[in-house]
Amino acid sequence: MGAPRKAWGARSLGRSAFKIDQKLVRALSSFITRSSDYSLARLEFATRYPELPAPPILDRLPDASERTLRERWERLERQLDGIMTFIRALDDAEGRIPQADATFRWLARTARELDQYGRALRWVLTVTERDSP
Repeated sequence: MGAPRKAWGARSLGRSAFKIDQKLVRALSSFITRSSDYSLARLEFATRYPELPAPPILDRLPDASERTLRERWERLERQLDGIMTFIRALDDAEGRIPQADATFRWLARTARELDQYGRALRWVLTVTERDSP
């Protein structure tokens, strides 16, 4: 059964590598979906509150490959840190953005989801780096 694994793109590490690849694909897919949601929420927030600084930009991945992710991950992590700092600053600013504001809630929710998927991706990348020959 070694041939089908190679056809699916799993490493020669066997069953555990295939599980890692599946986790990476799922986490990456979710991250890409949430990054699109964040872009829309960012645009809506900036349109609704033109007097405030716009939320930070998050680069889009040109493809959903592990190689591209590894090449661009450090930059994406820095951008995620900037996004979470921005959300916390608005969350802490009394009276500036009402907590009941649906636009801010959507922005904050998508940012937090991105952060969670980012942590999952970091975990998978770390595990695959450690297991790589």
